[in-house]
Amino acid sequence: MQQPTPTSAKVVGHLYMQSNTIANEIVHFARRADGTLAEVERVATGGAGSGVFKPVSGQASAPNAFEGAGSVILAPGNKLLFATNGGDNTVSSFRVAAGGRLTLLDRQSTGEPVTGKSGTAKSLAYSPASHTLFVLHAFGPNHIRAFSEKAGKLTLRDARYSVNNATKTDRIPTQLVLSPDQKFLLVDILFDFRPAENADGSAKLVVANAPDKDGLVVFPIDSRGALREPIFNDAGGAGPFYIGFVKGRPGTFINGYAVSDGIAISHIDAKGHVTSGAAVQINTAAGKPSELCWLAISADGKRVYATNFGYGSLTSFALDGATLRILKDPANDPIPGDGTFRAVNGLVSSGPSDSWLSPDDAFLYQIFGNASTLIAYRVAKNGSLAEVSRHPIAYNSPQGLAGF
Repeated sequence: MQQPTPTSAKVVGHLYMQSNTIANEIVHFARRADGTLAEVERVATGGAGSGVFKPVSGQASAPNAFEGAGSVILAPGNKLLFATNGGDNTVSSFRVAAGGRLTLLDRQSTGEPVTGKSGTAKSLAYSPASHTLFVLHAFGPNHIRAFSEKAGKLTLRDARYSVNNATKTDRIPTQLVLSPDQKFLLVDILFDFRPAENADGSAKLVVANAPDKDGLVVFPIDSRGALREPIFNDAGGAGPFYIGFVKGRPGTFINGYAVSDGIAISHIDAKGHVTSGAAVQINTAAGKPSELCWLAISADGKRVYATNFGYGSLTSFALDGATLRILKDPANDPIPGDGTFRAVNGLVSSGPSDSWLSPDDAFLYQIFGNASTLIAYRVAKNGSLAEVSRHPIAYNSPQGLAGF
């Protein structure tokens, strides 16, 4: 007689990550009730990742290859999954079966040629209202391209969109996000010019939104999914990186700042204009910048978890109406890497990148690329994160987390 599955081992959901290896794959994990993960399958995207190479900086091997977020997304209803292939500038689509398994449906070029060792396609946003899939590239001038989607099949549109302006002609955006009403596409800008080297070999970085207050670009969207003229907004802090809308609060979102070392509450109005509160900063005694980049916002809209790329840690915040405050900083024990990677602040870091919070707000999952591990954390009421389990992943290259 078959023994019943222990409650803690029951599968309650699924989590997806891209390997971003040269032969790119989606790694599919089953999510158990106790927060642990079990790898189910690896499904080829048909496209290429960048491997350990970091195209934005030109580093031969480093985590966070594209300085971006949202490279793996699920469409509403969790029946379709989309992923970028940054190595060859293509996008793959998958059918998601009832049991979470994936079937590759299509792979199409973004229309942007690859120059050098890798492309830079890196962030996706899907509008079910117009069946439009938007894809963002780190390098322009055609930062944004769009596909028409039908039953998972993708058709590239002719339109090309840029986040550049008259004086900044080589900007590096990080992420694109749809407003909940699907009327606006928001894009954070990390750098106003492509990273370069100073004479002494140090990084030359021109951070966006400092001092010019134009680091958040908002595109109005028409009913067909076409983008209108961009609106250049003050992002609320230097080096804006990640936007997350707060559930149940239309127009309200949190923005994370890699160089201002904190997060702020922002609001977009009916015309696409954005206002932001003061950024709440984390402890930067270890060195600046923290490179606070990725955010996970709880389903109840009361907690925010920020990933600090430069420190190998996370910070938790409480969100109460118009007030943000730090709960735990750091919220976890900082995770060491293999000692080969240094962040902009000069600290040796494990280079944590994308995170994902379970729908019940009970568990948080975090990629630590330079430590070759995906860690599952139990979320405590006081904002601290207790490690539940570790799961081996590829070295430096993995990115993107999406699940249900």
